[in-house]
Amino acid sequence: MSKWIKKGDKVVVITGNERGRTGEVVARKEDRVIVQGVNIRKKHAKRQQKAPGTQILEIEVPVHISNVALCDGNGKPIKVRVRTEGGKPKELYYVDGGKEVTLRQIRKTS
Repeated sequence: MSKWIKKGDKVVVITGNERGRTGEVVARKEDRVIVQGVNIRKKHAKRQQKAPGTQILEIEVPVHISNVALCDGNGKPIKVRVRTEGGKPKELYYVDGGKEVTLRQIRKTS
């Protein structure tokens, strides 16, 4: 399921200290994602000539992609499936209460 996660998707953290927190994927690089508002760490920056004194910056640290899952509007993790119909582009969808809800279209690779 993790191969379908991309920038702009809403995800929920399913393991670790940040379990249950949701956010939007800001960036993805290989097997790690940066989720907005999740896994925030403090970094101490050295003094620069322009600004006197040191600074403490809060940055979002990447999370392994296996620790997050796509989620619906309520923040519950979902399992996505791929649907292909004749001539139409592929779609990602999930089943919610017996109804099929389309998440997004998958870009054609041709």
